[in-house]
Amino acid sequence: MSDTLPLSILNNRRLEKWLRFDADRTLRLAVGKVEIGQGVLTALTQIAAEELDIDVDRVNILAGDTADAPDEGSTSSSQSIEVSGRSVRLVSAELRSRVLTRLAQRLNCSPGDITVEDGSFLLEAQPTGHDYWSFVSDADYAADITGSVVPKSPSAYRVVGQPVPRKDLIAKVSGAAFIHDIVRPDMLHARVLRQPSRGAQLVSLDEAAIRRAARGDFRTVRVGNFVAFVGIDETVVQRAAVAALSHAKWEGARVLTPAHGEAAWYVGQPSDDRLIGDAPIANTGEVVTAIYSRPFVAHAAMAPSCGLAEFRDGHMEVWSHTQGVYPLRNSIAEILGLSVANVIVRHAHGAGCYGHNGADDAALDAAVIAQQIPGHCIRVQWRREEEFGFEPVSTAHRTRIAAELDSAGRPVDWTTEVWAGSHVQRPIYGGLFLAQEALPNPPPPARAGDPPEANGGGGTRNGTPLYDFAAKRIVHHLALQTPVRTSSLRGLGALPNVFAMECFMDELAERAGMDPVAYRLSLLSDPRARYLIENVAARCGWASRWAVGTGRGLGLAWARYKNKAAYACVAVELEVDQEIRLKRVWCCADAGLVINPDGAKNQVEGGIIHAASMTLKEQVTLDGAGITSLDWASYPIMTFSEVPEISTEIVHAPDLPTLGMGECTFGPTAAAIGNAVYHALGVRVRDMPLTRERIAAALVG
Repeated sequence: MSDTLPLSILNNRRLEKWLRFDADRTLRLAVGKVEIGQGVLTALTQIAAEELDIDVDRVNILAGDTADAPDEGSTSSSQSIEVSGRSVRLVSAELRSRVLTRLAQRLNCSPGDITVEDGSFLLEAQPTGHDYWSFVSDADYAADITGSVVPKSPSAYRVVGQPVPRKDLIAKVSGAAFIHDIVRPDMLHARVLRQPSRGAQLVSLDEAAIRRAARGDFRTVRVGNFVAFVGIDETVVQRAAVAALSHAKWEGARVLTPAHGEAAWYVGQPSDDRLIGDAPIANTGEVVTAIYSRPFVAHAAMAPSCGLAEFRDGHMEVWSHTQGVYPLRNSIAEILGLSVANVIVRHAHGAGCYGHNGADDAALDAAVIAQQIPGHCIRVQWRREEEFGFEPVSTAHRTRIAAELDSAGRPVDWTTEVWAGSHVQRPIYGGLFLAQEALPNPPPPARAGDPPEANGGGGTRNGTPLYDFAAKRIVHHLALQTPVRTSSLRGLGALPNVFAMECFMDELAERAGMDPVAYRLSLLSDPRARYLIENVAARCGWASRWAVGTGRGLGLAWARYKNKAAYACVAVELEVDQEIRLKRVWCCADAGLVINPDGAKNQVEGGIIHAASMTLKEQVTLDGAGITSLDWASYPIMTFSEVPEISTEIVHAPDLPTLGMGECTFGPTAAAIGNAVYHALGVRVRDMPLTRERIAAALVG
């Protein structure tokens, strides 16, 4: 059975690493996945409560702690419920079985005769005098997890599938839950003077001028090209960091132009080229092509990155809103020359981020400074300009699609050609921290890489259409270098690829003289996908869709995230005048067994809003030494007043395996907007963001 166990269990075979019954009649559930806004901890709590038959309020969850929680890698790729949820289900079911088997021997009955109500054991509906807290012993934890116990049938669920409130929201609403709010003894605040780019050398620093501007006491920490200002008064070190920008002289910084920020820049650059998929079909049909693009985009978290670290007696303790406490621990130990056993990383909530932002960098910043100033807690908080200017961003992405058509205008051969930088340069995959690049003797840059197709791919993610085409393939040009640091952001290549493919499907439908929904259904046999499309088309009134070019548009698109996770179909109604105004959105998503319907709906609708903001507004701009979109004016996002009415349905499919759904609406939303803009205007805008300038250019083009 072990070869079919989730990786989380294979790496953590001891039961006590996951579950513990505490004296206060609660259960401590420990997991390696962390909360980054997706509500995953509530869902994992529900799973444990369900399998153990205890009240969900009795479960206390510990997430992301290298001292006390299992190593489950990074929280990413919509895998928390698929992988960690399955692990918690198996672990909880196995512990329950072990305990009831041992109790049945004592009571001289069958384990099936025993029922459990909120942790108490009943026999023939009568109390036995035993419960988990009085009866569980070391013997129940002695053997490694086997995964051989069959969990509950979904028909018996009482907690899973119900909308359980999130415990973390109360503290977040009151402003007491975030890493930025942590106060530790002997705390010092720090700000960092950033190296403009890898290889830049600090040749002079006018500390006297910086001290005059700071108007207070602070200490300067310098290790190679890493410079930080540290003090008791946060305002003083903030003024020092801002002043240092004008009083530091660097040599060897990169020089960028606005052209580096466009996806077209990648064409012709050195790249690692791959061909994935079918051989071309020998045919003589018409070949139709189109090119779509998305620029570099930022995570744009509502609060900048923050990290805390203490170095005492040779031991480093770090608090971070990282997505992977164990990978961060390993990196910090290696970079600072410490034993892994002497480094602890604990997760603390950040202000929401789907992807690899500056959290790990801020943590290493704090650890580097803490090693130089032992005995204090060092708190590093990035400035807003620092967050926008130095976090890893999501790579620009160019997708060219070529389809060979049959006599009815349907594709028989399809090629998705992608130019992009790496979508994943996390340190665990060879990427470097900012501080690491500034320290003496930095390692060479890692060779560009992307997740393999078995894990969903990076630039190739969702690049293979799920329509019933005879032959389809991806040509992937992975750029060996990027103008700025890139890494993962929600969906990786799925959004630009789905935007391209689903917009192209509308274009092909028009060429064939067919309705876009009917055209899709004529090429699609997957019953789950067909149901979603038909559901959304009926709810949005697709059959009575108005003529093209009225200034009012209705567009539709669908995808299955990573071609193996959750399905989603999205329709968007909008108006176009001086700006694009979203009016209504309809969505239907299928994720199999859904643990918390309310949490699932929040994830689906949050993805819609995030994707809409990216499609309509967001673009990182480059010039000079780096990124120039450094504030909310130069990097606008969708505001609350611009959020449309959203109507969401989640397919009820409790007997199907749970599928990750945190990113499933991302690509379909972007494509539905693109298609709706065409329906409103009668002209196609293929480059994101769909700004006023791009719309005007298309109209006069």
